[in-house]
Amino acid sequence: MNLAQLLVRAARCQPDRAAVLLGDQVVSDYRTLAQRAACLAQSLRQTLSLQPGERVALVMTNHISYLELLYATWWLGGVVVPINAKLHPKEVAFILDDAQASVLFVTADLAPALQPVLANAASLRATFTPGTPAYDALLGATATEPVQRDGDDLAWLFYTSGTTGRPKGVMQTHRNLWAMTACYFSDVDAVSSDDAIVYAAPMSHGAGLYNFAFVAKAARHVVPVSSGFDPAELVALSQSVGKLCLFAAPTMVNRLVAYVQGHAAPVAGFKTIVYGGGPMYARDIQTALQVMGPRFVQIYGQGESPMTITVLPRQQLMDANHPQWLERLASVGHAQTQVQVRVVDQRGADLPVGQAGEVVVRGDPVMAGYWRNPEATAKALQDGWLWTGDVGALDANGFLTLKDRSKDVIISGGSNIYPREVEEVLLLHPGVREVSVVGQMDAQWGEVVVAFVVGTDVTAPALDDLCLQHIARFKRPKSYRFVETLPKNNYGKILKTVLRAGLCAPPV
Repeated sequence: MNLAQLLVRAARCQPDRAAVLLGDQVVSDYRTLAQRAACLAQSLRQTLSLQPGERVALVMTNHISYLELLYATWWLGGVVVPINAKLHPKEVAFILDDAQASVLFVTADLAPALQPVLANAASLRATFTPGTPAYDALLGATATEPVQRDGDDLAWLFYTSGTTGRPKGVMQTHRNLWAMTACYFSDVDAVSSDDAIVYAAPMSHGAGLYNFAFVAKAARHVVPVSSGFDPAELVALSQSVGKLCLFAAPTMVNRLVAYVQGHAAPVAGFKTIVYGGGPMYARDIQTALQVMGPRFVQIYGQGESPMTITVLPRQQLMDANHPQWLERLASVGHAQTQVQVRVVDQRGADLPVGQAGEVVVRGDPVMAGYWRNPEATAKALQDGWLWTGDVGALDANGFLTLKDRSKDVIISGGSNIYPREVEEVLLLHPGVREVSVVGQMDAQWGEVVVAFVVGTDVTAPALDDLCLQHIARFKRPKSYRFVETLPKNNYGKILKTVLRAGLCAPPV
């Protein structure tokens, strides 16, 4: 079934419910949102002859038009190509060409930088900017019903970050995204029409995918005036809008918690904060729970199985009396209801409890494959199982603890060293705010451990002593780089590739 039917249903059942807000001001109700999506879809059909299956690219910072464009695309049977707004114009050009996008929507703040590369986008038939007369003219068509789509029809073409080469287009079908939404309801959180999801993280990524659960319940969608993540703004919105829900990377959670703690800010207006997209260290989530209470849920997923591999619900996060509570805080939880999760060796054989191997997953949320890339698809999808590239271990109760991405594992003297294990220990030092551990090529050992540390009143000998108290000597960093900040992408994920590239600098 076409995902656009979610909006059709919400508009019919609760047409007067507030749908889109800019800050705490209502921009449209569900009747208006559906009407605008339907008119946009019809205009694109009439003016550009767009057909079902054609790709519609969005290069937009978070914007009040984002939702109507998503649903307009599905309304006409098209495929959304959400593109990271922070990409270089040449990277955007590659995605537009690879996706063979027919139309592009770009926000006004990004349009000038993209203009030079758009002339070479051979497949593009038109480019529009929300808020301009040309865009407003698209709203003048007569609304029609959404076209029929099957569950296996492509809906969302998400391009991976490309840290190991050219980005690949992850094909997510209508069925994939329906299953992901079912997981939200069954595993993450209940939603009511009084709830509000705030898009503090990019709508082109996981935060935007959570729109479906809130459209299904005719809940509110809040675009911050800043269009991004600002702790003070979020606290203010939690008070003026109320029942605020959001998806955030762990680094965003840490910044929000620090703000609340430093300003004694009220938290009653926050309902649910789902975190994922990178490692959340046990120390940090303990602090978050102490400061903000039972408002957190952890999920683990990736573009190929969006938001849907495992979950650590708020009840388990708060269950400090459980004998395995600390171990579970360091885990990413257990399998979500729509998937199966295993840990396997290189041949695909299940590994014993506690032994690390590659995480594999299957189920309805798992992608259909990579766009126009059968070789990569065959490597990632084997016998129905998605090979995630993540290294983890399962305990006897099915809780998964991630070690690292397989490419981030450090092999020193023939022994595997998992950076996260070292990072957890270094974060025990009260002066360490952030840390990231990477491997550096070494003629004698193959690789050696290097730690990049952000903090105050921290010395290499003190960190050495801490490591020797908690982990084997061979896992101890051979050098420390004390830095002001760690490089991150626009989703708050630490860029270890950038850190590795900087290893030519003299060590401390």
